Amino acid sequence: MSGLDPLSAGVALEDVDEIEADEELAPKPLRADVWRRFRQNKLALVGLGFIVLLILVAVFAPWIAPYGPAERSPGAFREPPSLEHWFGTDTIGLDVFSRVVYGARISLRVGIIATLMTVVIGLVLGAVAGFYGGKTDGLIMRVTDVFLAIPYIVLAVAIATLFGKSVNSVILVLGLTGWLGLCRIVRASFLSLNRLEYVEAARSLGFRNSRIIFRHMLPNALQPVIVYATIEVGTIILAEAALSFLGVGPVPPTPAWGLMVSEAKSTLAVAPHMLFFPGMAIFLTVLAFVFVGDGLRDALDPKLK
Repeated sequence: MSGLDPLSAGVALEDVDEIEADEELAPKPLRADVWRRFRQNKLALVGLGFIVLLILVAVFAPWIAPYGPAERSPGAFREPPSLEHWFGTDTIGLDVFSRVVYGARISLRVGIIATLMTVVIGLVLGAVAGFYGGKTDGLIMRVTDVFLAIPYIVLAVAIATLFGKSVNSVILVLGLTGWLGLCRIVRASFLSLNRLEYVEAARSLGFRNSRIIFRHMLPNALQPVIVYATIEVGTIILAEAALSFLGVGPVPPTPAWGLMVSEAKSTLAVAPHMLFFPGMAIFLTVLAFVFVGDGLRDALDPKLK
């Protein structure tokens, strides 16, 4: 075999270097770029890991919890944490650890479903208000102002009176009152997008308004919606705990974290574990969603690219 002459070898090496440089400078897919920047936020990764763990706990609760959520231990009343009852027991002998594990199902169910309701209502109303403007915008904003003027606690009591105290009532309350901020955010985004050239071009081509809204404008307004929805899950979980604490949410023996805190407030001096563990579950869950929301906000912000 004949060897390469130095000139050819030098050209080949230069070509390889240029190819590698072009690969590094080549634009990456948006998802890969967002994930790369999201991973740089250590707190966001910790929050994401905790949320994944929480989901696994909720899914495999029957295999993780040593007792059922309503299974009593005879003679074990307000016992402190031990090898048999890791988080202790409550005033009627229920295992606190098992109820905290099953409570993850309630909190995630309320947080996710109520957030979906919030996102759907806020997106639709905000998009319509920002796109059409005029009287339509004024009407939707006045309805928003009316809902903002009604404390959600009052609305929660009213709905609980009509439909009873249950998890579904809490979801309905939080879903019907949580869309107000998102509606204003989406409206502001659509008002700014309405002036761009590609929207005018879509109108001039005769596209339907629904197609312009949902296929052309909405994808460009999703960044704040994703961040808002992520943080809103944690906010709704905290609100559900507050409603349960006030006696408007689920009723015993539902293993809701807020209800467990409410039941433990009268025994704080003699059995602090009854309040500490469900309270800590609420705190860590809300904090995890806030961390993930902050990480997504930084990863999706083009100014921080």
